[in-house]
Amino acid sequence: MSETEEKTPTNSAVQNLECTYCGKTYNGAELHNTCPACGKVLYYRYDVQAVKERLKRELLPGRVASMWRYKEALPVLWEENIITFGEGWTPLLEAPRLGKKLGMKNLLIKDEGQNPTGSFKARGLGMAVSKARELGAKAVSIPSAGNAGGAVAAYAARAGIAAAVMMPVDAPIINKNETAVTGAQTWLVQGLINDAGRILKANGERKGWFDLSTLKEPYRVEGKKTLGYEIAEQLDWELPDVIIYPTGGGTGLVGMWKAFDEMEQLGWIGSKRPRMVVAQATGCAPIVRAFEEGAEFARPWENAQTNSSGIRVPVAIADYLMLRAVRGSNGTALAVTDEEMMDATKEIASLEGLFPAPEGAATLAVLRHLLAQGWVSPEERVVLFNTGMGQKYPEFMSFDIPVVPADTQFLD
Repeated sequence: MSETEEKTPTNSAVQNLECTYCGKTYNGAELHNTCPACGKVLYYRYDVQAVKERLKRELLPGRVASMWRYKEALPVLWEENIITFGEGWTPLLEAPRLGKKLGMKNLLIKDEGQNPTGSFKARGLGMAVSKARELGAKAVSIPSAGNAGGAVAAYAARAGIAAAVMMPVDAPIINKNETAVTGAQTWLVQGLINDAGRILKANGERKGWFDLSTLKEPYRVEGKKTLGYEIAEQLDWELPDVIIYPTGGGTGLVGMWKAFDEMEQLGWIGSKRPRMVVAQATGCAPIVRAFEEGAEFARPWENAQTNSSGIRVPVAIADYLMLRAVRGSNGTALAVTDEEMMDATKEIASLEGLFPAPEGAATLAVLRHLLAQGWVSPEERVVLFNTGMGQKYPEFMSFDIPVVPADTQFLD
């Protein structure tokens, strides 16, 4: 777009950036990673009165069926800078057969596998690439367990900027292929996602890459917070009793918590919050351990091991924000085994026809524990988050499918 062409404003009411830990504020019109003063997570803040005037709740049904329906409460200033494949506004599905088996009447599944690139990462990376490009970024980098790499590669390609992605060598093959085929400079590391992040950071300044690591910039969470806006709107502005969320870096969890606060300020919802539940794997459960210990921060998890690649995150910069959300909502945190996730995958798929990612299946495994403990009652409205499509994880589980001769006539 030439400088002489007129741009179209989004009417965003975004103001400045604020540190979620020390409270210092910064210019939101400049590229930022973490807080320069304390190294913690930055959040965008908005002019609430301006959002009220520009974004009317009753007009939302007539808007675009994507996360950009809430653009006045998002940070991108100009329509021309929105990079989109139609991400967001995914279905909140009733799960009646699964609910009946569990003895529940109000079980719902938010199916993020229906996003572009097949996972919830499309929300965060769509927003991050849009805003980073608007602020002048020419190239971005990201460490990824898999789905984030594919998403950033796709959005960067659409935006016409370069992307550098590094993921563990044992990341799902489909994630590796989609990242490479979409044009990102791609590497595999003999290590975990935190190793990938360390290597990219060491080379980023020299290469001119803007770091899009989870919550080490303030843009991805703005896309993920639309999960909270959508759940509220899809439930006619009455939040569920419990949300169970598979948690690695935790952007979606803290994004929803941010959205609930914003919506209360707008007068769209009251002060009641869902009990937020962290779902992790027994082989990598730093947030669960920190919650049980009563700690403010989570110690890095040594020798992280789980076949659920999306939650194999040994250390997360937003640990304190996740723990605040869980404790502030009277929620909890649980870890389940890979075997429980496999069983839950088959259960969701066979009863509801939805093939979840391993991380999504973990939420059902956690729900089973919570029901057995009496922590969740059968009458409560519970939302499980399926964060991606199971078809992207061919290595996670396999089946012994019988082969029959071509002249077979009858099957038993």
